[in-house]
Amino acid sequence: MKPFIFYSILAICIVKSATFSSAASLNVLFIASDDMRPQLGCYGDATVKSPHLDALAKRGMVFQRSYVQQALCSPSRISMLSGRYPATTGIFEIGRPLRATMPDITTLPQHFKNHGYHTRSLGKIYHVGIDDDASWTVPAWHSKMPRYGPIGRAAIEAKRKDDEAKGVKRQGRTKGAGNYAGPAFEIVDCGDEELLDGDTATAAIAQLREHAQNPARSFFLAVGFANPHVPWVAPRKYWELYDRAKLPLATNEFLPQGAPAFATAPAQDFPSYANVPDGEMPEAFKRTCLHGYLAAISYIDAQVGRLLAALDETGLAKNTVVVFWTDHGYYMGEHTWWGMKHNNYEGATRNCLIIAQPETKHAGAKTTALAQSVDLAPTLTELCGLPAHPGFQGRSLKPVLANPAATVNDAAFSWYPKEGWLGVAMRTDQWRFVEWTKPGQRPICELYNMARDSQNDENIAGKPDHAKLVDSLSLRLRDRFPVQEFQPPPAGKKR
Repeated sequence: MKPFIFYSILAICIVKSATFSSAASLNVLFIASDDMRPQLGCYGDATVKSPHLDALAKRGMVFQRSYVQQALCSPSRISMLSGRYPATTGIFEIGRPLRATMPDITTLPQHFKNHGYHTRSLGKIYHVGIDDDASWTVPAWHSKMPRYGPIGRAAIEAKRKDDEAKGVKRQGRTKGAGNYAGPAFEIVDCGDEELLDGDTATAAIAQLREHAQNPARSFFLAVGFANPHVPWVAPRKYWELYDRAKLPLATNEFLPQGAPAFATAPAQDFPSYANVPDGEMPEAFKRTCLHGYLAAISYIDAQVGRLLAALDETGLAKNTVVVFWTDHGYYMGEHTWWGMKHNNYEGATRNCLIIAQPETKHAGAKTTALAQSVDLAPTLTELCGLPAHPGFQGRSLKPVLANPAATVNDAAFSWYPKEGWLGVAMRTDQWRFVEWTKPGQRPICELYNMARDSQNDENIAGKPDHAKLVDSLSLRLRDRFPVQEFQPPPAGKKR
C-alpha cells in the first residue's frame, strides 16, 4: 500500500474512532415521574409552579405531543424500557414482568450495559416489585422512607388493626375488603428528604457524585419518583404555593358523548383511598384533591431541581443527556374521572417528555412532532453513539432534536383492554381514532377531531359524513397493526 493511501485511511479511522468515542462518552440521566400529565409551566400551564422543570425545558426541547403506549404504569414502563409496543410484549396489565413473555429480550438500559455503561435504577422505574435485574449493573434500589406522613401512616395502622380484630383478610383495593390505603392526600410538616421522593433524590445525587469521581465510566442513571400518583403527599411548603379557592376546576364533567360505555368505565383505584366520599364529590373535596396534585408536582419539580444542581456542581452536565418522562397522563375531574388514567383518550395517553442534550442548538425549543415512548430507546442509543439495536420498534427522535419542525412519526399508538375488548388508539395530526375488537363481535370505533375537540368530549365516528374517514383510518391502523385479540394473563398473575 502506498504511504499516502495508508496514512489517509489511518487518518479517517482516527477521526471515526474519535467521533464514536466522543459520542459514546455521553451519559444519560433518565428521570421518571408517576402519573404526571403535561401540566407544567413549560407546557403552557399558568397555575402550576414548576420552575426547575421549566429550567430543564430551557436547556432542551419540550415534546408537546408525546404519547405513551398504554395508560397504565407497568405496561407503559415496560414498553418504554423495552422499546417495544404492547402488541409485541403482550403485557397489558400490572403483575407480570417483561421476561414472562420475552425471556431473551434486550432492554434499553441493558443495551447500554452491554456496551460498557454502568446502569442503575433508583426509585420507581419499572413498576415496584416487577423489576428486571438484567437491565441493571447492580440491583434496583428503593427508598425505605415513608410515602405518607404521620396522619396517613396512622390511618393505615388503624385500618390494619381493625381488620385483624374482625378477622378480615386483605383482599384488594376496595373499601371494607382489607385495603390498607390511607387518605388520598396529606400535608406533612417535614423536610423533602423525610419522605420517599426526597430520599430518592438524595440517593441519586450521591450516585452522581460517585460518577463524577470516575469520569471514565459512562453511566445510564434512571431515577423514578412516586408522586404525583395518588396519594398526594408533600411537605407543607409545596401546598402553600397555591390558593385552593383560585384553582380552576374541570369544565367538562361529563363522559365522552357517544362513546361506548365499556370504553369510558372508570377504574376503581381512587375510591379505595380512605377519605374519598362515596357518590358525588363535594366541590371543596375536589379543590383539595387538585391542590394536593399540584403540590405533589411542585414537590417533584424541586427534586428535579436538586438533580440538575448536582449535575452542574459535579461538572457532569457538559456530557450528560437528561430526559424527563412521565408514564402517562391523568384525569383530575375531566369526564367525571379523578385520579385516573386507564383508557385510550388524549388525557390518559399524552405525557410529558423533555430531552436536554449538552450544547444543544435548539435550547428552549418546543416541537409539535408526534413522539412515542418506544422512540426513546433508539433516540438515546443514537445520541450516545451506540450501535442500533434491531429489536427496538420506535423511531429515533434525533432528527427532531436537530430541527423542531421535523417529523419522524405520522401517528402515535396506544393500547388498552376493557371488558374483553382490546382498543388500539391512533393519534394523527388531526384525529384520535380508536378501534375496539373482541372475538365474535363487530369492531367498534371512536373518532375525535383533535383540532376542535382536544379533550375528546364527543365521539363522531357514527356520523354519516365521517364514514369514509373512519374506514380509511381503520385501514391505516390495521395496515400498521393487524387485528389483535386480548389475551388475559395466566390465572393468578394479574394484580
